[in-house]
Amino acid sequence: MEKWLPKLVLAPGLVLGLAFVYGLMIWNGVLSVSVSRMLPNYEFVGLAQYARLWEMDRWWVALKNLVIFGFGYVGGSMVLGIWLAILLDQKIRAEGFIRTVYLYPMALSFVVTGTVWKWLLNPSLGLEKLLHDWGWESASFGWLVDNDMAIYCVVIAGVWQSAGFTMALFLAGLRGIDDSIIKAAQIDGASLPRIYWRIVLPALRPVVFSTLMVLSHLAIKSFDLVMALTAGGPGYATDVPATFMYAMSFTRGQIGLGAASAMVMLMTVAALVVPYLYSELRSKSHER
Repeated sequence: MEKWLPKLVLAPGLVLGLAFVYGLMIWNGVLSVSVSRMLPNYEFVGLAQYARLWEMDRWWVALKNLVIFGFGYVGGSMVLGIWLAILLDQKIRAEGFIRTVYLYPMALSFVVTGTVWKWLLNPSLGLEKLLHDWGWESASFGWLVDNDMAIYCVVIAGVWQSAGFTMALFLAGLRGIDDSIIKAAQIDGASLPRIYWRIVLPALRPVVFSTLMVLSHLAIKSFDLVMALTAGGPGYATDVPATFMYAMSFTRGQIGLGAASAMVMLMTVAALVVPYLYSELRSKSHER
């Protein structure tokens, strides 16, 4: 009985996980090859929904925005996070307080972050209005209502949200490096920037790779930040695949088309996560 007790305890969670995660993935895949519109309709149409998807201008706008947001969000969060981690690694005064300030945005949800930045970047009541009230009448920051620039507002909000998380990961990695290596390089006459560039950062490759994977899959699945900040607007100028899927499935009654876009997102995430999991399992097997 003692041998089977842990399996019996874990079994309900496993069954529910398989049903509500992988089962719904399979159901979504079935809907993506059907003629479903307002309600599920399981008449098979092959890849017709995928063909429609790739013919839509709105889908291409969503993909372009995903590329812009992905590179800006992931790259900006990692660069700023590494810089903050290196700054805190210098054993500066009030490190605990500064670290808390940097980490605070991570405690907020993307919905709160999007709402706050929506207020800040709104030309009629945010930073632009504040500068006008201070007498700087020529100040203009209307990115939020500009079709071409609105996606960069999402990037700014996303980087602000996740830079502290990235900093925490890199700071933990930096604190795990042996100080004797750095001291030996300093004795050899290497400058501090050169030490970090040539010695410390290469030693953080596992942290860099893990952080890249986490941020990349968050970028691909981004939904709540975009909805709270721009709701995909102006028009659909800031649509990303997740908001496109929501709009098609729940506001336009195109369930099959929305399911097809969701499957494309799933395959993109899998293309990132599966190789990472494979490399992790392979490295652990070699350690044994």
